[in-house]
Amino acid sequence: MDQDYKKKLEEQGYRFIGEHSAIKTCEWKKKSLTNKGVCYKQKFYGINSHLCCQMSVAVNFCDEDCIFCWREHKNFSFEKIDDPNELLKNIPKAEKSLLSGLGGNEYIDKKKFSQAYNPIHFAISLTGESIYYPRINELIQEIHKNKGTTFLVTNGQSPSLLKKLTQPTQLYISLAANSKEMFNNICKPSRKNGWELLIKSLDLLKVLKTRTTIRLTLIKGINMTEPEKYVEILEKASPKFIEVKAYMRVGASRNRLDTKNMPLHSEIKEFAKEICKYSSYRIIDEQKESRVILLMKENKDRYLNIYI
Repeated sequence: MDQDYKKKLEEQGYRFIGEHSAIKTCEWKKKSLTNKGVCYKQKFYGINSHLCCQMSVAVNFCDEDCIFCWREHKNFSFEKIDDPNELLKNIPKAEKSLLSGLGGNEYIDKKKFSQAYNPIHFAISLTGESIYYPRINELIQEIHKNKGTTFLVTNGQSPSLLKKLTQPTQLYISLAANSKEMFNNICKPSRKNGWELLIKSLDLLKVLKTRTTIRLTLIKGINMTEPEKYVEILEKASPKFIEVKAYMRVGASRNRLDTKNMPLHSEIKEFAKEICKYSSYRIIDEQKESRVILLMKENKDRYLNIYI
């Protein structure tokens, strides 16, 4: 990996646990440690925010250049492939380094703080496209073998790899457009048939044997239009969950988008209601602080705790 790029990521709070893999402490984990709030994943799905690890196994590669992404788009080849077992062994030390400054906080929950170095919930997203990590299946298997949970996010550009994927606890596919033209303008795929590949991946959701989620990233003034077109895609894919989430102007996206492109929570909720109006999905939960709405189908259970 380019050393200047690696150094820049480290300055941004990343801790490398391998050649192309890193973790970064989520703000919600810090809030949880001082009992000042929890991530929407805890509210929606029952995980413990202080036991979560936000990680990437492909900080060096993504085949999209989304305008809303917080990372700078720099692609490097996988030269030395990280060993999944070594990555997991390196996490406690990296977590300790990231959290060490919180130890003296008078409001810290000491019990949570003592547990936080050894996470059991792994959000495999953060930056880069994790599905291209050649040993992703081994990593998921090892985490599950140790009674952990995995939340994996993919951009849906490789349905062939998705078919071969060891199923995570919860699989996310990102959706930020309701047409090919909009997709090309927002996500800027490296392949000419990127939209078609995304649709193929979305079509797999109804047959995959895991909890499936489509995350809509909404950008005010750009893709918050024609909800019925989103519904056509969503109904065909039939995920268990839909997360309707606001774009947040952070990181590299500040060079491409403006503050006015961040929808308010009330605007996200109104758009979610429009999706519900045209679909079989209904609003079942929300978290204002994260500007996110959770949808499920009317005829399904409310939502399953991650542990069952």
